[in-house]
Amino acid sequence: MSKKGRILVAMSGGVDSSVAAVMLHEQGYEVIGLTMKTWDYATSGSSSKETGCCSLDSINDARTLAVNYGFPHYILDIRDEFGDFVIDNFVDEYLAGRTPNPCVLCNTHIKWEALLKRANKLDCEFIATGHYANIRQQDSGRYVISKGKDENKDQSYVLWGVSQENLARTQFPLGSFAKSDIRQMALDMGQEELAKKSESYEICFVPDNDYRAFLKHKVEDLEDRVAGGNFITKDGMVVGQHKGYPFYTIGQRKGLGIAFGEPMFVTQIMPESNTVVLGRAEDLERNEALVRNVNLVKYGSILEPLDNVVTKIRYKDAGMLSTIVQENDKMRVVFDHNVSAIAPGQSAVFYEGNDLLGGGFLC
Repeated sequence: MSKKGRILVAMSGGVDSSVAAVMLHEQGYEVIGLTMKTWDYATSGSSSKETGCCSLDSINDARTLAVNYGFPHYILDIRDEFGDFVIDNFVDEYLAGRTPNPCVLCNTHIKWEALLKRANKLDCEFIATGHYANIRQQDSGRYVISKGKDENKDQSYVLWGVSQENLARTQFPLGSFAKSDIRQMALDMGQEELAKKSESYEICFVPDNDYRAFLKHKVEDLEDRVAGGNFITKDGMVVGQHKGYPFYTIGQRKGLGIAFGEPMFVTQIMPESNTVVLGRAEDLERNEALVRNVNLVKYGSILEPLDNVVTKIRYKDAGMLSTIVQENDKMRVVFDHNVSAIAPGQSAVFYEGNDLLGGGFLC
């Protein structure tokens, strides 16, 4: 074993995880590459060509790179675990009138657990991923995630659920680099095709980015069961019929299939009565939110109200200054100014400067 130790690197076949693996290899770690097969498109009902992290091409690209650099590579099939947890939750959340956050669940409950389980079998002290984030240990002993150097690529938002036990064995080699740096490194490695690989912003198991079609494929007779519900205004006036409450999300303006003399938005979803509430842009604004399933990262507890916290309510959200207050097993967020389109089911993530305080799911 090398002086640096043995490390298991999650390799999707993309430029980020590939460069991360080579970087650690060149730093003197004994690298073992692992590609996780989480999904296959044949069972999704998708008409798209199989692309992305679970495609055969991506798996072959990861293996070829490992072979070229002389370190082992394995494929781990976790489709059953992934489907039972992440995909079932995805469907259940939409049927409950919420907007799910599958990447957070996958990181927290599937990928990290799968990586560490295999790392233990392979006598690996550490695991590593290609996420753009940083990690350090505080004097208190707690491990803290902080934002990656590249603000446009920072992925700390989807990592709030990773436990302290798992963070203790995690490395993020790309945290101090910009995406442009990583592409240049790939070019310097002679990996021109890898450097030019496009990025996917789709949910991996919804390859054509059409979650409605995915739900229809997964839930038998869903369209028939939910069709014909009412669109109503906030004061209860029926203004039309919709195609079924699971096919709408908070803040949605387009695709309502009904014309008004002004822009109207989905402001509330009521699954128990198959009702979708419409309103104006100002009807989406709130100054408070309640957050469940909270996981704290930087501190073990927050016993007093904490102000000057930046809370992000969606991945590409710039964030809003707020005060967070622990209320039993939930966190209340009081924003300094109104925020728009708080969607139950999405993640609310708390930051103190660049440090990730923690996060949870919006109620």
